[in-house]
Amino acid sequence: MQEIFIHTEYIKLDSLLKLTGLVDTGGQAKAAIQDGLVKVNGETCTQRGKKLRPKDTVELNAQTFTITQSQ
Repeated sequence: MQEIFIHTEYIKLDSLLKLTGLVDTGGQAKAAIQDGLVKVNGETCTQRGKKLRPKDTVELNAQTFTITQSQ
């Protein structure tokens, strides 16, 4: 599990996928989310604009990321 630090209150799911390098483009993020390949907190998520906050976890392609608020 890897940590992703954010400086804001939340980050949208599609933006997180690009930030982590799990996808290269917004189109790839949209496709992965719509195809049900992304899990948020252990459950499949199909909401591209889902707001993720500290302590949320995201999983795609057997990689898991936890969101952490940077100080």
